[in-house]
Amino acid sequence: MRPPAPPPPARILGLREAVLLIVGVVVGAGIFKAPSVVASATGHAGWMFLAWLFGGAVSLAGALCYAELATAYSHPGGEYHFLKRAYGRGLAFLFAWARFSVITTSSIALLAFVFGDYMQQVLPLTWGRVPGATVYALACIALLWMLNERGLRSGARAQSWLTAIVLAGLMLIVLSAFWLVALEPAASAAAAAPSAPAAAAAAGPGGGLPGPAAFGLAMVFVLLTYGGWNEAGYISAELKGGRRDMVRALVLSVLVLTGMYLAVTWAYWRALGMEGMAQSQALAADLLGLAFGATGAAVISLLVAVASLTSINATMIVGARCNYAVACDWDALARFSFWDGEGGTPRGALRMQNAAAMLLVLLGAWAGAGFEAVVEFAAPVFWLFFLLTGLSLFVLRWREPLARRPFRVPLYPLVPAVFCASCGYMLWSSVAYVGAQRVGGVAAGWIGVAVLASGVLVLAAVQLAPGNPPLAGRPAPIRGKRP
Repeated sequence: MRPPAPPPPARILGLREAVLLIVGVVVGAGIFKAPSVVASATGHAGWMFLAWLFGGAVSLAGALCYAELATAYSHPGGEYHFLKRAYGRGLAFLFAWARFSVITTSSIALLAFVFGDYMQQVLPLTWGRVPGATVYALACIALLWMLNERGLRSGARAQSWLTAIVLAGLMLIVLSAFWLVALEPAASAAAAAPSAPAAAAAAGPGGGLPGPAAFGLAMVFVLLTYGGWNEAGYISAELKGGRRDMVRALVLSVLVLTGMYLAVTWAYWRALGMEGMAQSQALAADLLGLAFGATGAAVISLLVAVASLTSINATMIVGARCNYAVACDWDALARFSFWDGEGGTPRGALRMQNAAAMLLVLLGAWAGAGFEAVVEFAAPVFWLFFLLTGLSLFVLRWREPLARRPFRVPLYPLVPAVFCASCGYMLWSSVAYVGAQRVGGVAAGWIGVAVLASGVLVLAAVQLAPGNPPLAGRPAPIRGKRP
């Protein structure tokens, strides 16, 4: 039996909290690892910086598209709601399943392992036969779960502090590069250390124009590092400033991220050089090690751990809202549709999501690196739905021309077309990358197929519940006078 209709989400979040939430969900461990792959793939400083700048431009174009969708169709379901309006319940459910099974819960589990691995380096822990990293991973999920159970204010307050710490840590990386630059005049001009200016200015491996496949690989990792700004759609119904703050939060977040990523990449490049970046297994640790010795390595371990906590907390907040929206639409999932009006949180969906994440931590501890590979090689599924969400802007403008749109994408249809073309290119690049990989002797490309196929089976089971409308049913187009 479906519970009584919950109160609508309250407008609790301010602009600053929204920006810190979006930035926090984006800045995970990626900026500490991806620049090495990007440097290796591009082979030239100019192309490397162009890749990061292009990633920011694509993200900004996407943010403008999402700003129109989120202001016209404000809803806790975010992308799920946009896809449902544009394509119907069936495809939206497949997106929600992919998000639940891989994008959200698996991301929480993987980030928890990153937290555990780095905390184990700083403060080794033993717990019988259970690895210390696994104990840390389970503990951080449990702690953040308790915080978010108390309500959105509690989770948002923790998010603000965690994100501020991460941004301060990234600034430390940039300042460390300036410190090394200040020390360079005292160094020998003939020094062969990776931090020498000659190494930094060198083109590095490959020197010339990177091929389409190599630049595509670089962009896969760049845009994965930028990934997460789209989560703003899930808090659109809870912003104090409403539609106006939604646009500001998206644009400000992308601009902050672009500036920070360019600055941090410059710091890596200036300190280590292109070749040093391409060969480094721990960029930030190498840089801070040059600046501060062993203390720098300990500092970066704590910074990565805090960055992981930041992304976990933000992912919990926005992920639960998507699950809540799905539960409200399907009778078979009604038990997860409870919204705590006092705390401002989808409590039923939050519990389902976090319990699944803890189970995946236990599975990951058993499966080892294979679990991480499964999540990484499901990237084509992400880009497929990202592309469909971008296209939904065109679909909804055509289907619902009279809908009120407080914000319209500038230079329409050029900006949405650029975003969709970029998503299509990334879908092709990720398919090419995954197609060349294998997991346990099986082509990794089948992972995305398995995610979608399992979603079809779950959809069929859910559809059997009584009371569900047809899969093709979409919300009725908005009628009325053109605004």
